[in-house]
Amino acid sequence: MKIDHLVVNVDQKYQKDSVEIESIRDAGLPYEPKWGKGTRGFKASNIWIGNEYFEMIRLLKEDGGGWKLEWVEKYNRGHRGLICLMLDVDDLDTIYNELTNTNSINITEPTYLQFKWGFGLFTRTMPWRNSYFPFFEGIPLQIGLQQMKDEKSVEFMRQYMVPNARDKGINGIKEICITGPFTASDFELIHTIFKTKKSVDNGVIIYLENDQKLIFESADEYNVHVISSSNNNNNSEVQIENILVSI
Repeated sequence: MKIDHLVVNVDQKYQKDSVEIESIRDAGLPYEPKWGKGTRGFKASNIWIGNEYFEMIRLLKEDGGGWKLEWVEKYNRGHRGLICLMLDVDDLDTIYNELTNTNSINITEPTYLQFKWGFGLFTRTMPWRNSYFPFFEGIPLQIGLQQMKDEKSVEFMRQYMVPNARDKGINGIKEICITGPFTASDFELIHTIFKTKKSVDNGVIIYLENDQKLIFESADEYNVHVISSSNNNNNSEVQIENILVSI
């Protein structure tokens, strides 16, 4: 497993307000909020950091225009910030079968991501399949697994990962620390999902491919700290909803 992207519910200011947009750019992250997919019901804008990225979602209509129903419901109830951490895997079917056969985890069956557009007349199918674990009990976050259809699809998608922070010496995301009021069941889920890990006093450290790490820690509030892998000495930070990004 490795980090693929973070799905983030955002307010309008992160896509419309010039001050917020420039603060992201000033931190060293190239950002073009007008680019990105969308329908009449939602607008996505991406921050590309090497092969990883932030997928920042703003609803334009209450129904979400074909966006994932659970995320739409939470957006409409006021949730802003990280709502799904997507991890890239090589063999989604094997992982799904192992977890469903040996554990009582309610992971969704692998399916291709689809959404409606053109007033619901057309369906767009993306070249990857996703599975999702249940939302954590203590925080409004779920973990998803993603597998690209084939290598051709991977290369096709990477053509669209522009403008990319890699051009400024920011090569990717190396660590994500997620803090919040996790329950005992939440930590049981984390331990079941991930094989390579180390328990610490107030949480657990997960070791992924490409020397990436996830850290889940107990805390009173739900916050996320994303640390990039960088060749420069920028040492900048920017806040996007409940996510602090360190460059």
